[in-house]
Amino acid sequence: MLLPIFLLSAAGFTVLTTEFIIVGLLPSIARDLHVTIPQAGLLVTLFAFTVAAFGPFLTAWFARVERRKLFISVLVMFGLANTLAALAPNIWVMAVARLIPALGLPVFWALASETAVDIVGPQFAGRAIARIGFGIVCATVFGIPVGTLISDAFGWRSAFAILAVIAFAKALLLFIYLPKTDLHQHQVSLRSQFKILHSPLMQGHVLLSILVFSGMFTAYTYLADILERLAGFDGTLVGWCLMGFGAVGLLGNSLGGRAVDRHPLIASMVFCLFMIGGMVALVPSIHSTLGLAAALGIWGVTQAALFLVSHVRLMKAAPQAPAFAASLNIAGANLGIGLGAMVGGRVIDTLGLGKVGFAAAGFILVSILLALLLMAFKPPAACMQR
Repeated sequence: MLLPIFLLSAAGFTVLTTEFIIVGLLPSIARDLHVTIPQAGLLVTLFAFTVAAFGPFLTAWFARVERRKLFISVLVMFGLANTLAALAPNIWVMAVARLIPALGLPVFWALASETAVDIVGPQFAGRAIARIGFGIVCATVFGIPVGTLISDAFGWRSAFAILAVIAFAKALLLFIYLPKTDLHQHQVSLRSQFKILHSPLMQGHVLLSILVFSGMFTAYTYLADILERLAGFDGTLVGWCLMGFGAVGLLGNSLGGRAVDRHPLIASMVFCLFMIGGMVALVPSIHSTLGLAAALGIWGVTQAALFLVSHVRLMKAAPQAPAFAASLNIAGANLGIGLGAMVGGRVIDTLGLGKVGFAAAGFILVSILLALLLMAFKPPAACMQR
């Protein structure tokens, strides 16, 4: 049973890499398609807003589809979309190429863990979900820098073309090796799941995810551009910097997993505090090798930790509907990603590239204040029992 789980994990890597790979390619895409960096950054916003707007509804709708057929269809769709991106002659075709996979990402992400448990049985549920999560974490850790290195060596179109081939190959492997699974007969109704949004506490948790991811991606969307223009690095060196940023994220993922089990909101606040330090210190230390490495390291550890902490925090906030809560985190996170990319682009246009870290830190500071409010909030006993 390990092979199907591994393939789902590998498919998750491809799906999430498709979303985030563009971060490292923005400078090259902007130059080739004759648009500004902030305009190219709107491709990140388009993808994220599409996930946020349609994710929970599409996940609930496609939950009735047989999983093997669903995941293969999603990967084929991703392969076609990445092929279109590789061939895009202008920013408008590129926008279509980004819109299509954004519809499939939340469906895959929200249902893959459930399917893994169906395959191995509940007695191995923890291990199965951990393996699916590893593929997703690796996408955020290695997908962007590897794509950047490929882009520097062969052009940004090659990065999308290779990703398309990988998506088609994984669809074929799932067709061969992924067994069919029975649909759940006792799923909670969509109406019942949406009831958790009536809770002010749950609304606060979703807002917290929006703020955290807005802060992350106000700066992270333009990290490659910061390293190129302010540090003076070439594409290869930018790729290796992003690789290091991702590599320390493995440590952040481990630390986040331990901290969130103790107290999700305290974990959020602690990692947010350290993230502010890394973001604010980046530009002032841009010409110091040690200082730049330290700033990127702190930022990389905390960003990876907050990916995991935010996901688990939402699921713990709604134990009666954890899968739907996870989809709400995906929607909230992507809304934040889209907002962050827009705000970062606006800051670059008005204040300059060197100020995006401070704007990002502002979002993170507000998220810390919100976490403090959520810790003080005491929901009625009746709501907790329900």
